[in-house]
Amino acid sequence: MELNNLRSRNWFAREGKDGIIYRAWMKNQGIPAHHFEDKPVIGICNTWSELTPCNAHFRELAQKVKNGIYEAGGFPVEFPVMSTGETLIKPTAMLYRNLVSMDVEESIRANPLDGVVLLCGCDKTTPSLVMGACSVDIPTIVVSGGPMLTGKYRGTNISTSDLWRFSEAQRMGEITQKDMQEVEAGMCRSAGHCGVMGTASTMACMVESLGLSLPGNAAIPAVDSNRRVLAHHSGMRIVEMVKENLTLSKILTREAFENAIIVNTAIGGSTNFVLHLLAIAGRIGVELTLDDMNTLAKDIPLLLNLQPSGEYFMEDFYYAGGLPAVLKELDKHLRGNVITVNGSSIKENVVSSKTYDTRVISPMENPVNPISGVAVLKGNLCPDGAVLKLSAASPELMKHKGQAIVFEDIDDYKNRINDPELPATADSVLVLKQVGPVGYPGMPEVGNLGLPPKLLLEGVRDMVRISDGRMSGTGFGTCILHVSPESAVGGPLAIVRDGDWIELDVPARSLNLLLSQDEINQRLANRPQFNGIVDRGYVRLHQKHVEQAHLGADLDFLKGGSGSKVTKDSH
Repeated sequence: MELNNLRSRNWFAREGKDGIIYRAWMKNQGIPAHHFEDKPVIGICNTWSELTPCNAHFRELAQKVKNGIYEAGGFPVEFPVMSTGETLIKPTAMLYRNLVSMDVEESIRANPLDGVVLLCGCDKTTPSLVMGACSVDIPTIVVSGGPMLTGKYRGTNISTSDLWRFSEAQRMGEITQKDMQEVEAGMCRSAGHCGVMGTASTMACMVESLGLSLPGNAAIPAVDSNRRVLAHHSGMRIVEMVKENLTLSKILTREAFENAIIVNTAIGGSTNFVLHLLAIAGRIGVELTLDDMNTLAKDIPLLLNLQPSGEYFMEDFYYAGGLPAVLKELDKHLRGNVITVNGSSIKENVVSSKTYDTRVISPMENPVNPISGVAVLKGNLCPDGAVLKLSAASPELMKHKGQAIVFEDIDDYKNRINDPELPATADSVLVLKQVGPVGYPGMPEVGNLGLPPKLLLEGVRDMVRISDGRMSGTGFGTCILHVSPESAVGGPLAIVRDGDWIELDVPARSLNLLLSQDEINQRLANRPQFNGIVDRGYVRLHQKHVEQAHLGADLDFLKGGSGSKVTKDSH
């Protein structure tokens, strides 16, 4: 791109009143005049917040990006957007993913930016920033915050996936509250997001496999000096991307999305990947469906031995070779000619990559598990689909028939799950309603339901669990999630009653309520209407316009984009 054609010139190269306004107030920050002359203006979209602990080190990371931009001859400007911290926000960070994407989209479009660097880490900050940037479509590069160091507890390695195990152990009386305090102190011991292949790490792998970050971005620990070096190099590269006019739409092709699905299967990525990838595809205009998760993942085994599907941690992943090593193993399966942000193809980027520890990254001929990926289920209980993470589920439950124990909503579950009189057996199927995009609202991570204590005491460690909600990427178990349509909008999940027989057949990719169609129709006709629509604010907007899970749970009016043009001035 010729420098005199820069988008920012529509602001800073103007003469008269408007030009004075655009330049003069910026100069109160001590910016010299030559910065407004033929320098690409690079926005740094920062999700730093002390309320998002995983992203709390982003001020330093942003400075490294700035250094790189300055070195390459650009003019960096940092700006904040709403930050969704997974661990604090109620009722769920997912409720606000689409809101943040609106913030990002409008902040980029409305301001004099020629390119943008997205600083993201904690779960929803990555898809929301990418979604917003896609709807504007200017040169964009992603810098992830990186995973935290591996946790420690009494001489053993732990991380956030162990939270679920320790929690169940405490419910059984195997460990004390004092023990839990020690776990708490050692679990999150450095800056960064979850140190397992949870959703945050999955998202970092997603952007690298899509070609939106420099090679190696996904696995470098947050506190490793190489994370800062990568940030610096990303700042340098975005300036060149502007000159090359390498926009998101040139990178995010159908083939790039196919690569992301294949990679997610090999790494045992979070089920949340499905929702976010579908939403990103909808913003950039690529046709992608839930069924693609089945077809493209076929014959791809689990190569990465990381919690919650394995035993190691993100720190180990980095030392073992990181995502480039996995991409190298997948060479024959990937669409290798897909361009990435550094201007090279994904195949070219990994040609010299090596695996340094086969205990962590296995070769294709000897995988951690021949079965992996996200199974998409269909049937009369989920006509539009549901998902199950195969590598986190119990093999003995892949074909299962059991009677439903139904919880009408999350409060019902909390009130009854610890009841010793709950008529649950190891064969029961736990069903949770009204935790979908509309019903909760926002699809919380409650799908990996804690098991009844009376069964835990009997040694039961997994059961089939079904909901229209999500599961934490750090979680595990035979949890059927994202049932679509959800119960709140009249999906068949709404009519399930205690004692109903449910049949799961993962090899056949089916999930069915064992009732006649006549009985199903009669129950649907007589079901109580959902009355949980709130009366004001963003939540009302979300409930009225959010799409169902099989479409990515974006707001219907946000699909696609409005581009980067702004035709009117402010004064």
